[in-house]
Amino acid sequence: MATLQSLALASPVAQHLQHQTRSFSGSGSWAVNKSSYSLFNGQSLCLPRLQLPLIRRKLRTSGLVTMMVKPAIQFVQGADEQTVPDVRLTKSRDGTNGMAIFTFDQPSVFDSSAEVGDITGFYMIDEEGILQSVDVNAKFVNGKPERIEAKYIMRTPREWDRFMRFMERYANANGLQFVKK
Repeated sequence: MATLQSLALASPVAQHLQHQTRSFSGSGSWAVNKSSYSLFNGQSLCLPRLQLPLIRRKLRTSGLVTMMVKPAIQFVQGADEQTVPDVRLTKSRDGTNGMAIFTFDQPSVFDSSAEVGDITGFYMIDEEGILQSVDVNAKFVNGKPERIEAKYIMRTPREWDRFMRFMERYANANGLQFVKK
């Protein structure tokens, strides 16, 4: 408590208030606040109410603001993957869960991995947010990176619908077409 009191007395606010208290009450002593509900027995501070100017802004709002984000896939956050993947979808018979398998042949992340960093996951980004997975595997041929395979698992119909909305946006932006086999 000695530390709290010494800091309180040393602060410019406390010195200013002590000066104001002297001018109003005529005594230089501060009252010690003893509360039955608190173990703190320090000096009570009475701060004057500040008169701040009222700032009013007239905002013209014509409705909701929708931000459009170009759908992107990233292996390193902040670096979009330029290679368009081959995507295979599977769904359970009852429709409760499913899996998407993305295959990237010669992905651009291998070209820029020295500049942007290591692969940290699989991120699908659109205007609704981010879908992510850590199930990412790289295939090497003769010691050189050849392919990346990423899996995204959907465990509920809601996750499936969200993924399909992302894929529709991503397909439209990258010229993909759905082919049912």
